Amino acid sequence: MTFDEIVQGMEARFSWLPAWSISLTLFAIAFVLALTIHRIAYEIMTRIVASWDLFWRSLVSRTFGPARFAVITLALSFAASIAPLSQTQATLIRHVLLICFVALVAWLAKTALHIWTTVYLRRFKLDADDNLLARKHVTQTRILRRIAEIIVVVVAVAAMLMTFDGVRQYGVSLLASAGAAGLVVGLALQPVLKNVFAGIQLAVTQPIRIDDAVLIEGEWGNVEEITSTYVVIRLWDWRRLILPLSYFMEKPFQNWTRDDAALIGTVMIYLDYATPIEAVRRKVEEIASASRLWDRRVVNVQVTDFKQATMEVRILISAGTSPRVFDLRCEMREQIVAFLQREYPHALPRIRAEQLHPARGGTAAVTAVQ
Repeated sequence: MTFDEIVQGMEARFSWLPAWSISLTLFAIAFVLALTIHRIAYEIMTRIVASWDLFWRSLVSRTFGPARFAVITLALSFAASIAPLSQTQATLIRHVLLICFVALVAWLAKTALHIWTTVYLRRFKLDADDNLLARKHVTQTRILRRIAEIIVVVVAVAAMLMTFDGVRQYGVSLLASAGAAGLVVGLALQPVLKNVFAGIQLAVTQPIRIDDAVLIEGEWGNVEEITSTYVVIRLWDWRRLILPLSYFMEKPFQNWTRDDAALIGTVMIYLDYATPIEAVRRKVEEIASASRLWDRRVVNVQVTDFKQATMEVRILISAGTSPRVFDLRCEMREQIVAFLQREYPHALPRIRAEQLHPARGGTAAVTAVQ
């Protein structure tokens, strides 16, 4: 007995029921069977990949929703082919199922993008000391993935709209009338579109990357997140600074980790002219050598300027990252001041005054006020 003969026999047996009730029953049975089949298949696949690599376990987990939607769509399509539907009802059901199929393809595309980027980024570790290459690839991948997801959604919506005969038939004639509306919409969406194109440019040129240390709007922090429209800066005190993507294409800012995470820190100290600079230089080198923060690359002491009462001494010292540079500068200040207070108290800035003593024939006496 063929499948068509079975269907005809079932129709003859239940001919006394209304057509709509038979159709609803068939769709309900198809829906329940689809859920049951998907659940059984998912449990089997989960057990199979339980001992496999993390990628396969993630693949099965991530495709749970799209796979269930696909099974339901196929089951409803089969039910629609055997249900006693009128021509209008059959056309409507097929149209709905076609839209579901387009949505399924878009969902699968977004899921595939997520899985691919996750697998690709597994090779890079942001918590490494030298993470320049990792930050470069993570930034590019995340920005391009978000842009690709937007394109997938736009194409899916356009494909759904094209399933309507009115849109296909009158699409050309609507272009002329839509021209003015398109200009208005384009002007209204100018900030959004500007940020989208700025995101593409940022992904290619990379003036900033994930976890870059930046000085922007007078605030220091790290790039925490880059979306398709804005950037989140995690400031040093855990506040968040939100800026549009276009900001980084139009305004200047400081990127302290653009090519290398290492930085040179500056410590300025003002000392009396009687200070022995060579002793200060030896102490600075000693402090740097004993510090775990110093990267053994740069340490230097120079007298950079003379003021009216003091001389300006600049200490240069390097470290592997900007937080280490900041901590090393603080450590250098604390220890060099303690050293001067202990060994050379006269090296601290003093104010000199000259006083005349008429009783002594106008001789001058010089006093120093600490």
